[in-house]
Amino acid sequence: MKFKSFFKIYYLHRINKAKTLTKIYIMISLPLIYLVNKFLYPRIINLDFLQISKKFLYDRDLKFLFEYFNSDKGKALVNQYDKPINQKKAKVKGHNYHSFYENYLSNKKFEKINILELGAFKGNATAAFYFYFKNAEIFSGDIFPDLFHYKSTRINSFYIDTSSENDLKNKLLSKKIDFDLIIEDAGHYLKDQIISLFILFPILKSNGIFVVEELDFPDTRKDMNIKNEKPTLREILISVLNKKDFNSKYITEEQKQYFLNNYNNIKILKGNYNEIAFITKK
Repeated sequence: MKFKSFFKIYYLHRINKAKTLTKIYIMISLPLIYLVNKFLYPRIINLDFLQISKKFLYDRDLKFLFEYFNSDKGKALVNQYDKPINQKKAKVKGHNYHSFYENYLSNKKFEKINILELGAFKGNATAAFYFYFKNAEIFSGDIFPDLFHYKSTRINSFYIDTSSENDLKNKLLSKKIDFDLIIEDAGHYLKDQIISLFILFPILKSNGIFVVEELDFPDTRKDMNIKNEKPTLREILISVLNKKDFNSKYITEEQKQYFLNNYNNIKILKGNYNEIAFITKK
């Protein structure tokens, strides 16, 4: 975990709100706080080595794996957003998306597939997918890749800013890699959700699945849609389901027509807290 990432995640918002004396105190004490937390931060785990002693994980379902690796996609987890020094052992409710994922992905479990995960964070869901899809190659992108604490010959961790059309095009489209599963679990901002789907849908394989987690964030959280822009991705998908036209400044006419001509099914489901969309391709 780099100092820059630690500062942006845990202290930038505090600095922006703090008064002068508080800012000075934070800046003076921050290097020591960082060193303590860096010492407590989990070491990188090599999953290729772990699987030798934990072969039983290959036989487990996603409900078990998400909880085992502490992913918020599952039923329960230890809060992974606390600083290491503040982390408690008590579990809190997760999003409870596991049954949805299981329903859509169980038929791909033993296939040789490519998975793209946007918003990998610490890699806890990545580790779960590593064992669930034993023949998969996983591409895990995040704006803070230094927080990722797993490695494997089957995992590619990289930096990406999903709010940037150039990043999505230059770091993904240009690679000429097609994916069987794309999971958008990054910033959850209105623009990010829209451009991720419409820019990346062409590199989703036929019969592939595009997942958007926390679909309803731009509709329910002001910080995810500061200007209260319309339509949100949720509204766009509902329009498509209802055979109604839609327009967005973030979508070109070519992208719109490609999506309309190539999507097969859209399903919006509700987890413990938020909505998740599963979009299948023809």
